[in-house]
Amino acid sequence: MMIKGNNPENIRVGSTLSSDEFSGNAFDFMLSNPPYGKSWSTDLKYIKDGKDIIDPRFVVTLNDYWGNAEEVDATPRSSDGQLLFLMEMVNKMKPLNKSAQGSRIASVHNGSSLFTGDAGGGESNIRRYIIEKDWLDCIVQLPNNLFYNTGITTYIWFLTNQKPINRKGKVILIDASQRFAKLRKNLGAKNCELTPEHVKEIQHSYLDFNNIERHTEDGLAAKVFNNTDFGYYKVVIDRPARLKAQFTEERIETLRFDKSLKEPMQWAYETFGEQVYTDIKTLEKEILEWCEKSGLDLNSKKRKELTSADVWSKQKDLLKTATVLLKKIGIDEHNDFNVFNSKVDAVLKAEKIKLSASEKNQIYGVVSWYDETAEKVIKKTEKISGDKLQKLLQHLNCTADQLPDFGYYPTGKKPSGRSGGDEYIIYESQSDLRDSENVPLSENIHDYFLREVKPHVPEAWIDLDKTKIGYEISFNKYFFQHKPLRSIDEVSREIKALEEESEGLIMDILNIV
Repeated sequence: MMIKGNNPENIRVGSTLSSDEFSGNAFDFMLSNPPYGKSWSTDLKYIKDGKDIIDPRFVVTLNDYWGNAEEVDATPRSSDGQLLFLMEMVNKMKPLNKSAQGSRIASVHNGSSLFTGDAGGGESNIRRYIIEKDWLDCIVQLPNNLFYNTGITTYIWFLTNQKPINRKGKVILIDASQRFAKLRKNLGAKNCELTPEHVKEIQHSYLDFNNIERHTEDGLAAKVFNNTDFGYYKVVIDRPARLKAQFTEERIETLRFDKSLKEPMQWAYETFGEQVYTDIKTLEKEILEWCEKSGLDLNSKKRKELTSADVWSKQKDLLKTATVLLKKIGIDEHNDFNVFNSKVDAVLKAEKIKLSASEKNQIYGVVSWYDETAEKVIKKTEKISGDKLQKLLQHLNCTADQLPDFGYYPTGKKPSGRSGGDEYIIYESQSDLRDSENVPLSENIHDYFLREVKPHVPEAWIDLDKTKIGYEISFNKYFFQHKPLRSIDEVSREIKALEEESEGLIMDILNIV
């Protein structure tokens, strides 16, 4: 840069990500070729404090599904920092109230910047922020093996905060991956280049801002999209828990050990017996040595819990409680967990035993299991009427008849002792059956659910409060070229010809005429 006559004052020592050396500056044009897939963990402590972002360059304001503005994380995973360099340039754009021309950015990335990261995650938030601000102008897919040190597919992102009227709210994607000329001699991984004609072709397609169909396999293609075409709702789909339950001595015996420490606790109990309850500290060295020899990688917190008298005592007390429940309720298998839960509560009340929610769930975790033939587990029954009902319908944007699609099931009766209103059952969800659907922003979530989900899983419902908005860009989907398979006759003829050729070679080798 100095040889080219640049001002040495514009070259600063340090990491672009760790330190904002050009804070307060803005630029007309910015170019970058950030490293692909390079960890930024060494910069992490300057950007994040735990989960909190401490560098304002990497915090953005977005609206949630309900339209409420919130500050969200705009950092990618620590193993790949290329989008951070893009956000650094976005931070240095000239606002239009200070420059009529605004700023233009060009940045080279690999494919991960286009689609990695789930809705609500840092990568998706960065894409969403740039697109919803209407700053993404164009992305060009380049040929493979165009760079010296990598053969992967690369993309040039073009950003501007001053789009012409005809380009506002739109993005053009250009697939120039097949437009290249082969080099006579490879230069590292680089084996091709863009000729001046290729560059002009890409430039013309960008300026024309129209769809271009690919007419040959090595042709260029372009498509114009609305900004919202890249966005989607990530919608959580729940199903009711259907649990069977049964107390047995074998099941409740596992309560003696903490679930996350079952293996070492079981070994310690089998080896030292009741001594783990009376003198666990004297056994600490032997237990931890066994863990190390067994390849159990326990962090300091888990090592402390493993040799804690309180943890052992707590689990023993939990086993005692489960033993009481076994004696009172018996070993009958229950097909209705709601009845089973009522019996457990009755015994706990009669025996004056108090359990926290987590302790109770721990017992239930070892004596219950999912079975599709079991009854649905009721979480609660709630009265919803009048203003409360209207607010709920407005919140979910549905009618009363559609409430079951959102997890509210009418019982068909009035609450006892009350006049007016209706009762609704809300079921416990089965977490390991939980699924999600990516619904385009242009579609209504409920319509999508009725069309794509409910016919296949009639008892499913939408948990609308967990809905997140994500953005991704898929060149493979937009520019996929279908190549029909060859016919069976053609393949058969080729196989037969190869067999005849190989048979002739064998006969020549063996000198058989």
